[in-house]
Amino acid sequence: MEAKTLGQRIRELRLEKNLSLRQLAMKVGKSAPFISDVELGHRFPSPGVLQAIATELEVDASDLRRYDFRESLSTLKHLSQTNPRWGVAFRTTAEQIEKGLTPEELVSRLTDADPEQETP
Repeated sequence: MEAKTLGQRIRELRLEKNLSLRQLAMKVGKSAPFISDVELGHRFPSPGVLQAIATELEVDASDLRRYDFRESLSTLKHLSQTNPRWGVAFRTTAEQIEKGLTPEELVSRLTDADPEQETP
């Protein structure tokens, strides 16, 4: 499954419903540029606006929230700031990504690891 952003998911659903940016914007009480910014990932809707978008696109708001990764990023930032070992782990991961590690390979490494095995 290809990972999508919140904006990409909203655009995908909007196009499936044959709605223009202006039509969706009018239905949720926002401007077309706002909806465009959401779809491009430049802005994020409030919970109320997200609910309105979900209603117009005939999906549950929880479906859309699955594509909002901001909370995960905030958690990673907090962990790296409060525990130096997490910072080292994230930096090491970033270095591996720069060398070509794919998201699928990372997930595979993490899920295939033996939880009983001691780490250095």
